[in-house]
Amino acid sequence: MGIRPAHTMRTLDKTPWSRYSKKKPRKSFVKSLPHLSLLVYEMGNMKQPFDFTYDLVADYDVQLRDNALESGRQAANKYLEKVILNQFFFKVRVFPHNVIRENKMIAGAGADRLQKGMRQAFGRSTDRAARIRAGQPVFTINVAKANVAFIKEALKRATKKMSGSYTIRVTPYVKK
Repeated sequence: MGIRPAHTMRTLDKTPWSRYSKKKPRKSFVKSLPHLSLLVYEMGNMKQPFDFTYDLVADYDVQLRDNALESGRQAANKYLEKVILNQFFFKVRVFPHNVIRENKMIAGAGADRLQKGMRQAFGRSTDRAARIRAGQPVFTINVAKANVAFIKEALKRATKKMSGSYTIRVTPYVKK
């Protein structure tokens, strides 16, 4: 069985479950963490002069699963690697802390006789998600003035993979 659609868990109205202790796992609210799809957070070349910083900013509060963040990251990074190889620095600015719990039910003919369900069932941890507030940057790309034309296309490709609506914010680059 595949994963549930994103519209079932993209709002922030449910209580977040994120406490997992590596030092004392028995004290954790979440006993076992699901594996994380998003593994790479920084890509590109940091050691070059940049002129602009492009941020992909969320328009409203949204919860994004790690596989949506990973597919958006891959779409933008593959395009940038193809057109401006190593002339940018790409950073994922959110981390999927929230553990999504799901009460799996039997579906199909005659399933009502096998399983009645339970109101407000706690469920098992199935996935992780990042809780993003309105105005919070999701991706950041630093780029030189000559390659500005490609950044908007890369961020547009990333937004196609993620639920919610986003705007692109441009600021002059400040070295940190």
